[in-house]
Amino acid sequence: MRTSVKKLVTAVSTSVALMGAGHAAAEIQIGIAGPMTGPVAQYGDMQFSGARMAIEQINANGGVMGEELVAVEYDDVCDPKQAVTVANSLVNDGVRFVIGHLCSSSTQPASDIYEDEGILMVTPASTSPEITERGYELVFRTIGLDSMQGPVAARYIASQNPERVAIVHDKQQYGEGIATAVRDTLKDAGVEIAMFEGITAGDKDFSSLVTKLKQADVDYVYYGGYHPELGLILRQANSADLDARFMGPEGVGNKDINTIAGEAAEGLLVTLPPAFDQKAENQALVKAFEDKGEDPSGPFVLTSYTAVQLVAEGIEAAGSTDPFDVAAALREGTFQTPIGTVEYDKAGDMKSFEFVVYEWHSDGSKTPVN
Repeated sequence: MRTSVKKLVTAVSTSVALMGAGHAAAEIQIGIAGPMTGPVAQYGDMQFSGARMAIEQINANGGVMGEELVAVEYDDVCDPKQAVTVANSLVNDGVRFVIGHLCSSSTQPASDIYEDEGILMVTPASTSPEITERGYELVFRTIGLDSMQGPVAARYIASQNPERVAIVHDKQQYGEGIATAVRDTLKDAGVEIAMFEGITAGDKDFSSLVTKLKQADVDYVYYGGYHPELGLILRQANSADLDARFMGPEGVGNKDINTIAGEAAEGLLVTLPPAFDQKAENQALVKAFEDKGEDPSGPFVLTSYTAVQLVAEGIEAAGSTDPFDVAAALREGTFQTPIGTVEYDKAGDMKSFEFVVYEWHSDGSKTPVN
């Protein structure tokens, strides 16, 4: 059972009050904002797991400039309206650094508030280019963009010489955005796009979509969105004997898709960040997660860990907890992290980030194919 956001914030505030004013100054609050509940809470589990581990390890090594990091956790349910409520709560709670949000449609409206209120935000999962296209000073991320990921997927599909491709999305900022990037790259490669169609997130019956896919005689289907809907589409397509290869972005790369789709998940193609948990230099960190019974292999675990690490190292480099000073330090520095060397451009995007195409298996494992 999860503690409510209100209780988490209250617990931190109470502990600070009990410690007295002298000790309160020796803490730096780190907000963690993402889905603790709702249909994509599994991705939130990855985010909170990575961020909590980073805070724990940084504190075990003396904290930041002698101050302890304190996590304050907020549930935005991956809902834009709730994300705005959470962002305002962070402002009112005096938090100056945020790890989040996770879903692009939540991150964008929340980031407007953070920029206006002088709060530095690092999203470990939101890939929509629009988030960093607005010239904000305090918005960063530790993941690549749809404009990077979409072409990787499209180039792989094109390399398989498909005859007709269908592109389906969930009409949301993340899903439609990456679907559009895939479509445009495929068109440039001369691949025929038989369908470009939106479904409604949360729907359960995709029989009409499957019928359209069969009638269009497609051999590849790209889906932009999250695993709950794609899992059902895969299962229903399999029952209808649709003979097409499916592919999706990191939003579908979750073992829960196997629970929904069953054997129909076998052979699904997914673009994901590299398997950072397999890097030799990360094995001590991987063991720390495993010792706590946590899985470090999710796509947003180590990007979230890195987000906290960068905030901490940015504070140290700036010699200040002023978010604007920290933002300047992040843009000026080069940082060695579990996801590799991080350098930022003016927009707050990493100068380089790799996406890998994996084949997903019915047991939840994956194999790189490019």
